[in-house]
Amino acid sequence: MAKVRDKLYVTVPSLFRCPISMDVMRSPVSLCTGVTYDRTSIQRWLDLGHDTCPATMQVLPSKDFIPNLTLHRLIRLWLLSAEPPSPEPRPSADHLRALLRAIDQDLAGALAKIAEFAKSSADNRRLLAACTGFDSAVVRALAVSAARTDASENAIYLLDSVLREHGNSERIRKLILDAREQCFDSMASVLKNGSPKSKVETVRVLEFLARSDFQAKKSVAETRGFFSLLASFLKDEGKEELNDAVLSLLGVVSVTHSAKVELVNCGVVAAVSELLRACSAATAERCLRVLAVAATCAEGRAAMAAEEHCAAAVVERVARAPKGAAEDAVAVLWSLCCLCGSAKVRDDVAKRNGVAVILLVMQRGWGEHVRSMCVDLIKVLKGACKNGLGLGLELGCYDTKTTHIKPC
Repeated sequence: MAKVRDKLYVTVPSLFRCPISMDVMRSPVSLCTGVTYDRTSIQRWLDLGHDTCPATMQVLPSKDFIPNLTLHRLIRLWLLSAEPPSPEPRPSADHLRALLRAIDQDLAGALAKIAEFAKSSADNRRLLAACTGFDSAVVRALAVSAARTDASENAIYLLDSVLREHGNSERIRKLILDAREQCFDSMASVLKNGSPKSKVETVRVLEFLARSDFQAKKSVAETRGFFSLLASFLKDEGKEELNDAVLSLLGVVSVTHSAKVELVNCGVVAAVSELLRACSAATAERCLRVLAVAATCAEGRAAMAAEEHCAAAVVERVARAPKGAAEDAVAVLWSLCCLCGSAKVRDDVAKRNGVAVILLVMQRGWGEHVRSMCVDLIKVLKGACKNGLGLGLELGCYDTKTTHIKPC
């Protein structure tokens, strides 16, 4: 906001203002009192019959005034320096097409110029997206830039910020997927060697591709090395934007059994379980989505049951989670306690007041499938409560601590 104000308002030096009109003086003249005024303003003052200096109120022995040439020159110089720069001429369509053609001769240089143009304004990005042949030129550049990380980064930036927002989504997806082997090689290069910002953009482009159909999800998930790279990012602390992008992508592309197994083998379950313990609410929603996906396969359930803090971290998030995330959390707990049947997990959930939390979820009146999982969970957790865990009460006695909850 401060930068906007700086552009809208210009501070005028007080000596440059006319004491009568308070505007910048166009033709400064000085009276015999030594005070300088704009010629038009002081002339009007004198024409009205006044015989005093407006600023000092001294009687004027003479109404003659002298042009203040030094001040006039200073004001002109100041006006020139304060004047905003003339806007750069808008590039023509021919100029943009010439830049696109230059990609074939100077891959990195041409992409850098196009990216710089796109970064300057939203209007420029819309202009680029509307330029005939722009989408195919950028995808073609991405496909041949695996050996040049800087070129790949600029191509991915253009895909992320220009085409994804303003372009023809279906056409772009088809262009990339038709050359997916080469394009994915360039993306992998950025994920390995690119800047943190470029890595986030790459992950977003991959999710953009994966959201089209099942085959696109499968193509991304089965690309060799992607899952291990993505899992390594989740193990780095303090990179919330990258973590959120990775979690969102993993929740979308893990649709086949082999992808879910790869998710487990790459250490994603362990990383997400740890991340869930101390992340923001928005990141927690994405963590729960990934765990819910992993819980649909035996390998995922086994990995979560083996994680010391996984079930407890999930229970801690249920009560405050929005509907979708709470449903994912219930699905994870149901998979671990009912399908997997781990006594240790059941005890961990009960110790965390899990039964009361599940009853609260039931009270919210969400879908029948959620209610059914909650009923199953209460049944299997009942034994843990009888053994002195959790609330330490029989199932029928919960109203001693939570009188508004009635067991079903």
